[in-house]
Amino acid sequence: MAGVALLGAIALAGLLVAIYAAWLLHDLPDASELADYRPPTATRVYAGDGTLIGEFSDERRIYVPYEQIPTSLVQAFLAAEDRSFFQHGGIDVSGLGRAMFKNVFNVLTGRRLEGGSTITQQVAKNVLLTNESTIGRKLKEAILSSRLEATLSKEQILELYLNEIFLGYRSYGVASAAFNYFGKSLQDLTPEEAAFLAALPKGPNNYHPKRHPEAAKGRRDWVLGEMLQNRFLTQAAYQTAVSAPLTTREAPRRAEYQDADFFVEEARRIARANPDFGEQLNAGGFYMRTTLDPSLQTTARDALMRGLENYDRRHGWRGAWGTTDFAPGWQAVALREQAPPERREWRAAAVESVSGNTVRVRTARDDATGALIAADVAWANANRPLQRGDLIFVEPRNGQFALKQVPAVNGALVAIEPQSGRVLAMVGGYSFALSSFNRATQAFRQPGSAFKPFVYAAALEGDFTPASIVIDGPISFAGGPGGRRWTPENYSRRYYGPQTLRRGLELSRNVMTVRLANSIGMDKVVDLSRRMGVAENLQPNLSVSLGAGEVSAFDMTAAYAAFVNGGRRIDPYLIEYVQDRDGETIYRADQRRCRDCGRAFTGQASPMLEPRGTQVIDPITAYQISSMLEGVVQRGTAASARGLGDWVGGKTGTTNEYRSAWFVGFTTDIVVGIYIGFDDNRPLGYGETGTTAAVPVFIDFMEDALRERPARPFVRPRGAVFRTVRGIEEAFRPGTERRREEEQEDRGPVTPTGPQNYNDVIRREQEAAAAAAAAPPPQAPPPRKQEPADDLDGLF
Repeated sequence: MAGVALLGAIALAGLLVAIYAAWLLHDLPDASELADYRPPTATRVYAGDGTLIGEFSDERRIYVPYEQIPTSLVQAFLAAEDRSFFQHGGIDVSGLGRAMFKNVFNVLTGRRLEGGSTITQQVAKNVLLTNESTIGRKLKEAILSSRLEATLSKEQILELYLNEIFLGYRSYGVASAAFNYFGKSLQDLTPEEAAFLAALPKGPNNYHPKRHPEAAKGRRDWVLGEMLQNRFLTQAAYQTAVSAPLTTREAPRRAEYQDADFFVEEARRIARANPDFGEQLNAGGFYMRTTLDPSLQTTARDALMRGLENYDRRHGWRGAWGTTDFAPGWQAVALREQAPPERREWRAAAVESVSGNTVRVRTARDDATGALIAADVAWANANRPLQRGDLIFVEPRNGQFALKQVPAVNGALVAIEPQSGRVLAMVGGYSFALSSFNRATQAFRQPGSAFKPFVYAAALEGDFTPASIVIDGPISFAGGPGGRRWTPENYSRRYYGPQTLRRGLELSRNVMTVRLANSIGMDKVVDLSRRMGVAENLQPNLSVSLGAGEVSAFDMTAAYAAFVNGGRRIDPYLIEYVQDRDGETIYRADQRRCRDCGRAFTGQASPMLEPRGTQVIDPITAYQISSMLEGVVQRGTAASARGLGDWVGGKTGTTNEYRSAWFVGFTTDIVVGIYIGFDDNRPLGYGETGTTAAVPVFIDFMEDALRERPARPFVRPRGAVFRTVRGIEEAFRPGTERRREEEQEDRGPVTPTGPQNYNDVIRREQEAAAAAAAAPPPQAPPPRKQEPADDLDGLF
């Protein structure tokens, strides 16, 4: 009976084991799946010249084939994790025995248990299983490891392991870790850097190089010792490596290039909305080539930041952002206030002493002391004098410190290639870290007189020419804001009589523009603006002719491109093309086809691609506007930019109560739109016009941009008739030049007669204006600094 009972028990135990094994293994993954395994990888974003500018990822991983992984890095991981990897069959019995023996002491001392897992077992666990600590999981791991060894080569297993493993610093895989920790590619790693990466799998947080520097270096040196013991390093190489300090980055970065955050985020939003690949954007491992010009982008960011800081300085010191009593720990409190990361030289500091115009400060991070620049002390004292304990931002400068403050005002700059629509640069605000709201694409503001070229273009598409005369005199309309009569006025509050269209646009005459818009009809103006891409929702009200509608800087800049490229509306774009991880192009912005581009050379003319965009205005009209806007820079409201040279045009814009300041400028090869304003739309302050606030930013940007893309003459359109009018060569559509001559005869001779130097004409007008100013003032309202919110007279 005892024997029967024993046999029954054995049978029952075998049955239970079989049932447990069946339950345990019923959902075991197929190891053969790893032959085609594709782990999630980051989508990497590149500028037009190949510069890495960002990445989109859930897991920061750069997949690298085994053949491209340096031998020294492989040896470091073998020494640290699995020295007999190339000898065992997936399970290292001797290693497992050593781990079990050590665990006896670990249990007694309360230390973490060792698993004795091989690299193959870690791949099975990381890729196919969970991290639960159970006997069942360990059995599955062992079985899968054997299957992996039978399915994949050792090199394939190592490739999976080195690309899959998490190494801290938001790094998945060795390539990502090399970049995040050291800013290097795998091929550039030194032995000690490779050893540090191999030290991390056991616990990246325990060996964080900034939080636990001693533990991190100790673990690195242990790996170096293991490499020496396994003869992966010579004694001399070991001594050199172990004596080297552990130097890593402060924090991981998306890219070395740091100036395109607004651009990269806008590209991400556009790509995310693409139905073909948007859902896989963060894990698909795509290669995204953008239109960005890094040189122009850096110039744009610097120019806008300086322009906003200069505006801010004109309006005074606003005071310290905090105070301290210098109690222990004050430095940590001061460092919590975030300075713009783009201003890397700025330091948080406290005012240590004040004695007259001498102010001494102490920085919070490095405890440096020094005096503030005297001019900055005077600037602060004019509004809110500095006091001991004030927390401020400073910038080291020639042994002293300059006083800094983050501007409250904001703005945007967009640069577009007018022939193609490629967005070369985009800055959506003062600092992306302080505010990621993109004022280039997401802010809609009144453009003021920057809208006027579209009114003049609509007139030139009809019966008007650049030499046509429009009266600059009082005009009034019923049914204005609030039911009052609307009487538009020029910025100067004066009227100048008969003027050519050119003169009216160059000097931004409000009354002429309204009279012109009323003559041709606002329906035509709004329709043309819509076709050119200014905005879709403009209303055909006369106030819109002075820029009362709301537009974005991005759309305005793109619409101006038609004045330069021969009258074609182009659709601006940021993403040139996207390729999947296999190198197949899955998206391309340029959809044009060239039938004969692949043919052999036969001596015939080379194939020609059709120009991009849709023709929306006559090429002659486009040239006329670009020529007139060149006059704005040479003789008009943007004359401060005259030093940029010939073939540079543009238009200023300012809204009522100086709420927004604009300038959209261009050459043949680049169109630049600039907007300055507060996010809450409060006034910028009296006199803060487009000329004062926006044009200096344009000059700053273009001085560098013109070195890379020198200005060229505007392309003269076919069929245009050119005549000299008052010293300026004007373009006419065939037949319209005779109409000008007939109008001249009807008015009778003008003194002086014949072609005149345009600068002489301007001088005579200025003399006449000076004489008028000396005479008793006309019956007109005085200049107003503050106007009712519904009064549109201030748009200019």
